Amino acid sequence: GGNVLLLDEPTNDLDVNTMRSLEEALLDFAGCVFVVSHDRFFLDRIATHILAAEGDAEWVWFEGNYQEYEEDYIRRNGEVAWKPPKFAARNLVGAT
Repeated sequence: GGNVLLLDEPTNDLDVNTMRSLEEALLDFAGCVFVVSHDRFFLDRIATHILAAEGDAEWVWFEGNYQEYEEDYIRRNGEVAWKPPKFAARNLVGAT
């Protein structure tokens, strides 16, 4: 069998029991798993390393789970940098 898995948003549309089964299977997997996900809670439970795109074409390799990465990011960049900017909605020109 293979020893590398590539998963793109694996928790989308999963119920809680299926998600827990997936987590257990990944934690028991002896190979390497690359996961692309926006599910922070899932990443916090399964990630041991994170390769994060932090903007301006900068990639950061971090050893730890998602919570540890978030704390490190805030330590390096400040609390304000962690929060995405809010954009105000504008009326479209000529909209009726």
